[in-house]
Amino acid sequence: MDELIQKAGFGDILEKVREDERLSLNEGKRLYESHDILALGSLADIVRERKNGNKAYFIYNQHVNYSNICTNLCKFCAFGKPKDSDLAYEMNVNEVKQKVRDRLDEPINEIHMVGGIHPDLPYSYYLEVLQGIKEIRPEVHIQAFTCVEIYHLAELAGKSIGETLEDLKSAGLGSIPGGGAEVFSPRIRKITCEKKLSGEGWINVAKTAHQHGLNTNATMLYGHIETVEERLEHLDILRRTQDETGGFLAFIPLAFHPKNTEMADHSRTTGIEDLKNIAVARLMLDNFPHIKAYWVMIGPKLAQIALSFGADDMDGTVKEEVITHMAGADTDQALGHKTLIRLIKEAGRDPVERDTLYNVLKTY
Repeated sequence: MDELIQKAGFGDILEKVREDERLSLNEGKRLYESHDILALGSLADIVRERKNGNKAYFIYNQHVNYSNICTNLCKFCAFGKPKDSDLAYEMNVNEVKQKVRDRLDEPINEIHMVGGIHPDLPYSYYLEVLQGIKEIRPEVHIQAFTCVEIYHLAELAGKSIGETLEDLKSAGLGSIPGGGAEVFSPRIRKITCEKKLSGEGWINVAKTAHQHGLNTNATMLYGHIETVEERLEHLDILRRTQDETGGFLAFIPLAFHPKNTEMADHSRTTGIEDLKNIAVARLMLDNFPHIKAYWVMIGPKLAQIALSFGADDMDGTVKEEVITHMAGADTDQALGHKTLIRLIKEAGRDPVERDTLYNVLKTY
């Protein structure tokens, strides 16, 4: 593999990767601009193996999207709807509890819950939803509310971010998902999601969560109008934040799905682009323990291949994914844990069932 990497002109980067030295943004640009996907994957695989050995993780989880009513209405989103839309919905607390109750026969250990920026739901609703889930599944870990939602809840309550997070923790919140980061570039946000919390605001909420003992994930939505430089700037901001707080669990590159969005004239990402974003993320985010290949976004087959391109996690069973499917995803809405185990084994990795915080529950 060293010869392959040298031939691609990455000898100097190989040396830095072997020495566990941080790559510069210029080196990241060279990686993004390379067409030698196998050399790139080989470099990323060195880091993956150093951090996680031969393990590939998955989780038995359930997604609950409590409402798609949203005031932000980002151009790249097919999920969020105005209140008066025929496609708008919201669940009351009992309906959320019923979603959880419906799967009590399954060994779910994480509930992943996000929604839109709802104009009318009161602050008490969010606390009651968390408490309601815990009533039905006391031991479950709830990963809920993106940094964008947390900021909205703080404004709703007239409280600081820290006070809001403490309220949510008391009600049952265990960690925060990585959504809403999109691309931090102010240029991109102005064009695609002007009403959304700024990149700086997102980072501030994540940092505050880390200070209050809550781990978070981080994402980047790629494959629309962002430049390579803007992707690298995004990764660099995350890397510097992780240097400061150490609170990020995993990075999840999210492939843009254009169908049913205001940016529907864009093409979907290619397999090469998806693998490249995973590999570059693994190489640039040297202080992130995990890189996730989210099968819902890129499909289970490509996620399986991504386990040789720097990824060490395929996410989980999911059970009912709405957000990406409203944007035209043609993947399944759920994968059985046996299927995930088979995909991981076929990729030559050791399947490891984890909890949200990456504690090992079972090795297969």
